[in-house]
Amino acid sequence: MKEMQDRYIRFDWAIKRLLRQKANFDVLEGFLTVFLGEKITIVELLESEGNQLSVDDKFNRVDIKALNSKGEIIIIEIQNTRELYYLERILYGVAKAITEHIHLGDAYYKVKKIYSISILYFDIGIGQDYLYHGQNQFIGVHSKDRLLVNTKERDAIVCRLPSEIFPEYILIRVNEFNKAAVTPLEEWMDYLKDGRIRPDSTAPGLGEAREKLKYYSMPPSERHAYDEHLNAIMIQNDVLDSAKLEGRIEGLAEGKEEGRIEGRMEGRVEGRMEGKIEGKKEGLEEGRKEGRAKGKEEGLEKGREENNKANARKMRALGIDSEIIRQVTGLEPGGYD
Repeated sequence: MKEMQDRYIRFDWAIKRLLRQKANFDVLEGFLTVFLGEKITIVELLESEGNQLSVDDKFNRVDIKALNSKGEIIIIEIQNTRELYYLERILYGVAKAITEHIHLGDAYYKVKKIYSISILYFDIGIGQDYLYHGQNQFIGVHSKDRLLVNTKERDAIVCRLPSEIFPEYILIRVNEFNKAAVTPLEEWMDYLKDGRIRPDSTAPGLGEAREKLKYYSMPPSERHAYDEHLNAIMIQNDVLDSAKLEGRIEGLAEGKEEGRIEGRMEGRVEGRMEGKIEGKKEGLEEGRKEGRAKGKEEGLEKGREENNKANARKMRALGIDSEIIRQVTGLEPGGYD
């Protein structure tokens, strides 16, 4: 029986089905208080499941109108999805929340501050932390300093600081959490990742969640719908993982084929270069050999010619007939003078 009591439904399902009831706002308020770092009180949920524009919106988006510790109205958007263009979706969601909650013709000062909280059950990038926070800043193009807008100077043209106007983005990377749950934030992360809630938890919202988000407290029809939701998530993840695996296999095959083609081309180029170098070396060597042989032959021929001339001159000096000299040396009279 204890095992049945200790099983809690996922937060993404709870926030869409159970926590929309005002009686359960305390769970959402605790979640927002922990992740925003200040006391948050929910005024209303701005959208219901009946007026969503698409099935995707219905499944992934919740808008909350809340009051912070200063009594300021804050619109908080919570998204829980897995898709390729997620950053574009965040931007779309924030822009939609702003435009939906200011009436046409209203002054711009009525634009409300937006907090976009994204619960991510997938890998969105590379980072060491499981919780990231970002907001717009103005950075000097040349000086690289951050512009500090001053609203207290006389005749100031701005009445609120950028931090009071521009949206803030909080990314909760659920799968990156691997710490022992000690702080309220870590206890919430433990529940978001593995569905665990400590019996002695004092984290805002989790004590209430232990009573309101029990799996076996739901009617059978609601449990069936929840089980189908989990099956849909597993199928979606299997499809995405299969697509990734197929992409890797195709990438490896394409990479190997490209490697073979590049290898063959590089081999041909290198072969031509090596062939040219070797051919040049062999040509030079053969040229040298032929040159030496030719030079030696020419040298011997020249030597024989000079020797015949010398002999012809000696024979002439001895008074031997020129015809005999020609027959012996092959030189005509006058060819050895």
